[in-house]
Amino acid sequence: MNKSSNFELLGKSPEFQALLRSLEVASATDVTVMLSGESGTGKELLARHIHRKSRRQHAPFIAINCAALPEGLAESEFFGHIKGAFTGAIADNPGRIHMAEGGTLFLDEIGEMSLDIQAKLLRFLESGEYQPVGSQIQRHADVRLVAATNADLRKKVDTGSFREDLYYRLNIIPFHVPALRERTGDIGLLIVEITKRLSTEYQLPAPTYNKAAMDCLQHYAWPGNIRELRNLCERMLILFSGKEINDGNLPREIRHQQTRRWTFSLPDTGIKLEELEQELLQQALEKTSGNQSQAARILGLTRYAFLYRLKKYQLQ
Repeated sequence: MNKSSNFELLGKSPEFQALLRSLEVASATDVTVMLSGESGTGKELLARHIHRKSRRQHAPFIAINCAALPEGLAESEFFGHIKGAFTGAIADNPGRIHMAEGGTLFLDEIGEMSLDIQAKLLRFLESGEYQPVGSQIQRHADVRLVAATNADLRKKVDTGSFREDLYYRLNIIPFHVPALRERTGDIGLLIVEITKRLSTEYQLPAPTYNKAAMDCLQHYAWPGNIRELRNLCERMLILFSGKEINDGNLPREIRHQQTRRWTFSLPDTGIKLEELEQELLQQALEKTSGNQSQAARILGLTRYAFLYRLKKYQLQ
């Protein structure tokens, strides 16, 4: 079964379509791109999308999960090593940067990279040069970098676990990948389309979802994002092939989520609504370093509605 199908690129929501349009523009250049967003939102498939739309599309796309690299082998994996460089180095290893020559290097979970590797990566980004482990020869590679993180790199800079100079070198064109719950109207479309594709791959008749089940799914928060939704569609296809699914057939955590009536509990002492709204606007701007479009997205507003509220409270 092909697990790499582009489910994450499905979607007609304004939030997701705006992201794809922006990525199309960035893809035409060689600028470094930073994708930030929650786990499971499809950042690697978006990186592959950038590669396919770029002038480097016929060259390699090489991905590295920085969190999965053993610390002692990370430098060798990135930059390669020569035979005999360390115990167990029984042959030359060209390294991922060399393998990505002319193409795109995708660094997933870049916030988990050690400070030592960060320093060497920064040098490579600035000069295009690197040195394999055990070698005295400087090598050069022509590679376009796309990085991704589900962490707040600015906070990591503040705590000293991420280099500030590397942060600014990577953060040239940052893109926020919206969580599934932020993608207005996409959940129903994704369930239907993913189920249809999985039905073809498994050669099983697709189930249908009745209104109660679909309402339940559309109100669920999807903490695992597209990955969680895809797994749910796969499970329902296998267990209820060709049948109608009702809300009672859904996993307990989804049914339980639906039973919660309110997402905010009004304190007994009450609140001043205008003061709360102003504080939320200011928090959103602070969280996004003043990016008004991202701040609007966090609050579930259009950019125009957000700007109207800023003007209303004289916060501009």
